[in-house]
Amino acid sequence: MFWRSVVGKLAITILLLVSFVLFILTILLLQFFENFHIQEAEKAMMQTATKVSVLVEQHQNTSLIEETTERVKNPASRIAIFFGDGESWVSDSKNKELMELNRQLINHEPDLRNVLTEKREIRKQITLPNEETEVMIVGMPIPGNGAIFVYQSLDVIEQTKAETTKIIFLAAGIAIVLTTIFAFFLSTRITSPLIKMREAAFDLTRGEFNTKVPILTHDEIGELALAFNRMGRQLKFHINALRQEKEQLSSIVSSMADGVITMNRNGDMIVTNGPAKQFIEDWYFENNITVNNEERKIPDELKELLREVIEGKPEVLHEFSLQGRNWVMLMTPLYDQSYVRGAVAVVRDMTDERRLDKLRKDFIANVSHELRTPISMLQGYSEAIVDDIADSKEEKNELAQIIHDESLRLGRLVNELLDLARMEAGNIQLNIEEVEIGPYVDRIMKKFSGLANDNNVSLTLSKKLEVPTAYFDPDRIDQVFTNLIDNAIRHTAENGYVNVEVFSDSEALQVKVVDNGSGISEEDLPFVFERFYKADKSRTRVHKQKGTGLGLSIAKNIIDTHNGLITVKSKLDQGTTFMFKLHHLDQNLS
Repeated sequence: MFWRSVVGKLAITILLLVSFVLFILTILLLQFFENFHIQEAEKAMMQTATKVSVLVEQHQNTSLIEETTERVKNPASRIAIFFGDGESWVSDSKNKELMELNRQLINHEPDLRNVLTEKREIRKQITLPNEETEVMIVGMPIPGNGAIFVYQSLDVIEQTKAETTKIIFLAAGIAIVLTTIFAFFLSTRITSPLIKMREAAFDLTRGEFNTKVPILTHDEIGELALAFNRMGRQLKFHINALRQEKEQLSSIVSSMADGVITMNRNGDMIVTNGPAKQFIEDWYFENNITVNNEERKIPDELKELLREVIEGKPEVLHEFSLQGRNWVMLMTPLYDQSYVRGAVAVVRDMTDERRLDKLRKDFIANVSHELRTPISMLQGYSEAIVDDIADSKEEKNELAQIIHDESLRLGRLVNELLDLARMEAGNIQLNIEEVEIGPYVDRIMKKFSGLANDNNVSLTLSKKLEVPTAYFDPDRIDQVFTNLIDNAIRHTAENGYVNVEVFSDSEALQVKVVDNGSGISEEDLPFVFERFYKADKSRTRVHKQKGTGLGLSIAKNIIDTHNGLITVKSKLDQGTTFMFKLHHLDQNLS
């Protein structure tokens, strides 16, 4: 609305101020001119009375006095002369009623009689008894107990006053009109830059920091516009700096492997990254809590940690176990000067570290266990030979053969450990070449035909080769075949079977080794490719030959190095199926 705008307020203020000043000035002027006209009329009448008094003193001829008085008096005035001998005269001598009125006026007005009796001058406004007309009268004594009275109607003064009032009001009206025009002009000139600044301020709120206010004047408003433009430039600079810092911080937080949660004192989450969101989702899922996506509250269990931080703890460390994963949280306070305004929590998934630590401990324990058995046997049988416990040569040869077998087993274990360590370190070198699949597989099957016959196990091969060749490292893949077929034969009972299925198409080479042996229990299946895994619990060895427990782990590393895939399916006492797949693009490996 106009009345609420700066233009309206400024214009109304100027108009009210000027109107108030003109009102006071008009009253004072009216009062001044009213008194001025009365004083001037009294002064003129007193001058006429003085002239007539001098005339009366200097001349005794009544006719001359009357004639001269008629000439010197004001046409609007009347003169009454009372001589000392009791005679009187008025300027309108033909009006007998007026002469009688003058006598009655003298007799009824004590102040007028005092002019005759006490010789005092008077100036007074009275009302004529019969005419009900207000007149102004002055009286002056003359020698010989006489007096001169000059009076005139106030209508002339009132008329003059009315004309003066009209002039004053006209001037006031013109002043108000000019003031209104000036007020709107001045307010518009003042507020026009302010309006532009307001529009520029709205542009700034919308992010348009290149907006500039034109500098139209060089006064305070011009300086304000200059300061506004400078403020816009500084604001743009600082906001860009804050945006860059925010984006940098957001990028850092988003790229962190650790979860980051920033919260205020009420527990509302302000900033979270991907790992932190995963931690929160796992927390709610673990506790069977359903929350809306809009809710940004931390779990109730974390509020206790937040309370400890707010109460003054420099940091709080806590460990959680959620969905089979281990999380460690470090929470520290966020300060606003000395006031704790919230906290930041860093959540780290320690599952891999815990698993690696467990694997390290298990590795040391397994290696110690695997090495202790052959070393103990070497020590025991060598002591038997040294102590001559074995009497005959045959017994000594038997003990020496056992020592030889255990030493071979110990060397095989050490070599496999070295191979596995090189593979896991990425130091394995593949010799990729094009291999004829059919002859290659036939050669491997011949190698195990004798072992299968010795163990009374049926070993068969089925081939479906749409593509006759493939690219891989033949020595390493031979090691995989050897491990899988050897395990299948050794864990299959007599009269069982081991089938090797080879399939090759334009995409991949796929091999399956299927047996109907002892199988693997469901709880042991996830661990078959780990180092030193042995089916001691459920997959009892049919034959007494012992392995190192590293074969499947080595096979998996070889297949992974070829960018392939190896899987296992098994049911206890029903058999096991190992499958590996090598894509034909593997010829690009080096």
